[in-house]
Amino acid sequence: MRAYLAKRLLWMLPTLFVITVASYGMMRLAPGDPVKANLLAGDAAGEGGAGVRKAGESAAAREFRRRFHLDQPWYIGYWRWLTGDPARNRGGVIHGDFGDSVVISLGTPVWSVIAEKLPATVKLNLWSFAVIYLVSISFGIYSAVFRGSPADRLFSALFLVMYSLPAFWIGLLLIIAASKYLPWWPISGLSQAPGPGESYWSALGRTIPHYVMPVFCLSYGGFASLSRFTRAAVLESIRQDYVRVARAKGLPEWAVVFRHVFRNSLIPLITLAAGLLPGLLGGSMIIEYLFNIPGMGTLMLQALSSRDYPVLMTEMGLGAFLVLAGMLLSDLLYAVVDPRITFD
Repeated sequence: MRAYLAKRLLWMLPTLFVITVASYGMMRLAPGDPVKANLLAGDAAGEGGAGVRKAGESAAAREFRRRFHLDQPWYIGYWRWLTGDPARNRGGVIHGDFGDSVVISLGTPVWSVIAEKLPATVKLNLWSFAVIYLVSISFGIYSAVFRGSPADRLFSALFLVMYSLPAFWIGLLLIIAASKYLPWWPISGLSQAPGPGESYWSALGRTIPHYVMPVFCLSYGGFASLSRFTRAAVLESIRQDYVRVARAKGLPEWAVVFRHVFRNSLIPLITLAAGLLPGLLGGSMIIEYLFNIPGMGTLMLQALSSRDYPVLMTEMGLGAFLVLAGMLLSDLLYAVVDPRITFD
């Protein structure tokens, strides 16, 4: 196990390197840069932005490009981002320094910008992750146990229709409907931290309504695929001989399903979980923007529109790391679910 874990961790390093090289290269080779996109060179050099708009490419713009290595080939800029900039006495990513924001929060360390936005996205996605699995697994097991029943057909058709509906469209419909019929329901932002003397239950009751619509928009698309995978996995396990033996021993049906069938159906669900959370992080961009949630998705959209390369690189690197870590964790969980699986 230790040798396998060490090998996988070592393979993550070149994989992350290739992903970050490709991401940085595509961003730099695309037309435009932070100066042209935002006209902030004057502000970076202490001049007024209006002066830059009139003068165009000024000395301030050239200084801005030099400061952030935008005047050099993309591979040199990437190397500086990775290893550091001795001229500015700054370390690079390999030293734990991810650089400074060049647009969104000019001069602020990227990790400070991300740390401010990360909690909202983590909470939103963890709630969505839990809802997807609770709903999908419950209905998947029910559909398998009562295969061919009217409820099975109804859930299958309903989830298929939900899967085909774009999340942003459903979000807009929910906002319009809540504005018209439920004007007291929160349709944007997140609730504030508990106030002085406020009870836990009062704060929880104030917080939950803010999450209902965003979590639903992030979750409903996963119901169809995961419930069908659960149904297929349970149907495959329920035909096995050990299930017949368990029933012959007189075990109640719920014990047969949950103690024997469900555990042996977990492997495909664990495989899907490896890519579900990173997928939610990517999909939350539109949802966070739509519901005005100050999270990582909104930050990514701001960084894309303003060409804030350090913020973009850090978010893309974080997403790639989550994908690789999720795949590794799912492989390790295989051995927990099925002790017959070994790692050589």
